[in-house]
Amino acid sequence: MLRGLYTATAGMMTQQHRHDTVTQNIANLNTTGYKQVESVARSFPEVMVALQNGDGGRDNREVGKLNTGVFAEESISMMVQGDVTESNSSDDLALISDIRVANPQGGNIAFDASGKAVQANGQTIYQPQAFFNVENPAGGIGYTRDGDMHLASDGRLVTSMNQNVLGQDGQPIVLAGSMDDYWVRENGTIFNKATGAASGRIGITVAEQPNGLTRDGEGLFAEKTQGAGSLRAATNEDAIEVKQGFLERSTVDAAQSMVDLTAALRAYEANQKVVQFYDKSLDKAVNEVGRV
Repeated sequence: MLRGLYTATAGMMTQQHRHDTVTQNIANLNTTGYKQVESVARSFPEVMVALQNGDGGRDNREVGKLNTGVFAEESISMMVQGDVTESNSSDDLALISDIRVANPQGGNIAFDASGKAVQANGQTIYQPQAFFNVENPAGGIGYTRDGDMHLASDGRLVTSMNQNVLGQDGQPIVLAGSMDDYWVRENGTIFNKATGAASGRIGITVAEQPNGLTRDGEGLFAEKTQGAGSLRAATNEDAIEVKQGFLERSTVDAAQSMVDLTAALRAYEANQKVVQFYDKSLDKAVNEVGRV
């Protein structure tokens, strides 16, 4: 009897996690470069059910398998290209990434809308993604798609979260004047409009395994385990474009998020009803025992 209580409770906890994930997506609907998060759930290990005293002289005859509930395993960011919209501001930089991966059978691998492709042998391949290099709070390198940038009072090029944008040399980019005095080429090189001289090049990193990156707060991604994201510097051969005067929108699907939010709420309420039923049943049982 109590197994059902635990199963329903686990379901409530899982739906709570799913609800929190969806509300996070909705809250970042208008956050530049935000990547939608998907909540992944899986079942607890199955339990083999057998007759305790056997059946007809046969020891422990198997009845079957029983699932003991579900739990929220992790949250996965959907690393796909967001829509790009024109902002008409020289400070804004959109990163457009459409990196191809060669198919051993010829041509390039075709990725679906979620940025993955399943090979004939069952192997799942994710499309590589590009990120701006910025300085994280610890002084190391973080990775972001936030192109909402501006020049600080001391000339540092920073993101909307005031993170230093790093150049190819790993040092903060410092410019004089305003971004209206500069134009940024597709490869991230910054040129002074007046002199035509290069004033630096924005550092861009390619994550061969984008799902190997984890969120590090304030729009940053980090490689928690070395090699998990298979990071490398972007090259001119990569299909990457930096577009000045544009911003990348978040990848959150507002309509689907509202559907998921409602579904999580309804599933939570259904599990809650089961818990309430067990509570009333146990209370009734205790009262009956007390009258005996």
